[in-house]
Amino acid sequence: MTVVAKFSELESGTAHKVMVDGVAVAVVRIEDEVFAIADTCSHADISLSLGMVWCETKQIECIKHGSAFNLVTGQPDTFPATQPVAVYSAEVVNDEVIVESQKAKS
Repeated sequence: MTVVAKFSELESGTAHKVMVDGVAVAVVRIEDEVFAIADTCSHADISLSLGMVWCETKQIECIKHGSAFNLVTGQPDTFPATQPVAVYSAEVVNDEVIVESQKAKS
């Protein structure tokens, strides 16, 4: 597990690119929850952390073509992406955001 940020320093509705064991991960805060998802869109080689976070539906949208990915499952909810991206276990412990370096089990 890797400490990637201070939870109190993350603004709700935003994504931040971090590195976890050499892998780019987008860490997203929505209110009191934190999510970790692979930072590269499965449709185009674009950083998802640059995209819009949709808090109500727990999605992140790629800025290149508008594909939205579910932050819980990694599944694309809109085209043109058809392949999921990896999701990682993330938790907050004593204000530290901790991300598991292994993919979360589905």
